[in-house]
Amino acid sequence: MRILGVTETCDLGAVYLALLAEGHEVKVAISEPLARGTLAGLCPQTSDWRAELGWLREAGDQGLILFESVSEGFGAQQDALRADGFQVIGGSAYGDRLENDRYFAQSLLGELGFPRGHVWSFEETSRGVDFIRGRPRRYVLKYSGADHASSDTYVGRAPDGGDVAALLAARASDDTSRVAPFILMDVIDGVEMGVGAYFNGERFLQPACLDWEHKRFFPGDLGELTGEMGTVVTYSGTNSFFERTLQKLEPHLRRHRHVGYVNLNTIVNEDGIWPLEFSCRFGYPGFAILAPLQRASWSELFKLMLEPASAAFPASPGFCVGVVLTTPPFPYSRKQIAEPIGLPVLIDGPLEPRHFHFGEVGLNPSGQLVTSGLYGWTMVVTGEGPTIEQAKAEAYGRVARVTAPNLRYRSDIGERLIARDLREVARLGLLDP
Repeated sequence: MRILGVTETCDLGAVYLALLAEGHEVKVAISEPLARGTLAGLCPQTSDWRAELGWLREAGDQGLILFESVSEGFGAQQDALRADGFQVIGGSAYGDRLENDRYFAQSLLGELGFPRGHVWSFEETSRGVDFIRGRPRRYVLKYSGADHASSDTYVGRAPDGGDVAALLAARASDDTSRVAPFILMDVIDGVEMGVGAYFNGERFLQPACLDWEHKRFFPGDLGELTGEMGTVVTYSGTNSFFERTLQKLEPHLRRHRHVGYVNLNTIVNEDGIWPLEFSCRFGYPGFAILAPLQRASWSELFKLMLEPASAAFPASPGFCVGVVLTTPPFPYSRKQIAEPIGLPVLIDGPLEPRHFHFGEVGLNPSGQLVTSGLYGWTMVVTGEGPTIEQAKAEAYGRVARVTAPNLRYRSDIGERLIARDLREVARLGLLDP
């Protein structure tokens, strides 16, 4: 196959390296200048993805464009490329809207039978502050649009919402912060869990996955919301939850010819399933943590996603635990904080591509693996096993083999799930018998 990756910061580096190892032709177009050192010396790059469309047409049905992002306009470009005869995986304009327009997504979910009445949308900071004062309680603040980082989301702790109101006012006074539109959501107590599956334009491929993300920077769920510091995933016992959640989106995604991965994050408790947000793209690091459980290679999986008649792919039972290894300036970017790149990344013992998933790294002129990129997402290390405990032990055994200056990671991925959350999800009847 010929695969063209279209990306801003090259989050799917491990996919491109796997495709190259399978013998496919791969080119990656990275639009962010500070990220172009990622995969340097490891994967061919192109400065203009549009200039490569002829190269793809020559490959016929063996040509594929892989979009990574839900940036404004990317989904519409994918729709247009499909209409022009190209094979495209990544998303759609509709998928972009589901992820970026939070109130639109919540309104649709309400129409599909999920809980309503706990989310409010605002265009002006002052109206949000007035709303909190008139209805004091804990709130989650989330911004709409593709240009907001995970750290912009804030989960309030003050029982009267005063911390959220103060944060809104502070951001409004900073003219470098875009503060609208945004939503306020009641804080819902329970277990946070996600469900995801690959959509092929007609239906979701089975099985779906369940995931439990660890979003905050430090162990014990302290610090900034980073996007993800590590995750536990499984393809086992997932059908019941999938049918109650993501499967309800099938007609809408089919109507808009979406092709790509879709994830719905939720809170579950005695009162039901409370959707939080969509990811309508390959999530990082989720794609890497799912990979060891997928018995199909990435190219085989992509072919299934391009075939509307396909319905399933082979997956292993059990769990996979993934740990994100980061270096400064993470969880910020080099646009905000000046930190050096080109620092050595060393792996003791044999490299296992199945479990060492390169992120923002490249080769220096001497052939040494070094840090690169915009954020400091250095790599994801995984372990798998029939239980979370075994998968966790395997993952951290591999983490101990990695050395890089100022390497940071969470040491508690999976612990709360082992201690109580998985039993609570089972008690709520959300796992297959």
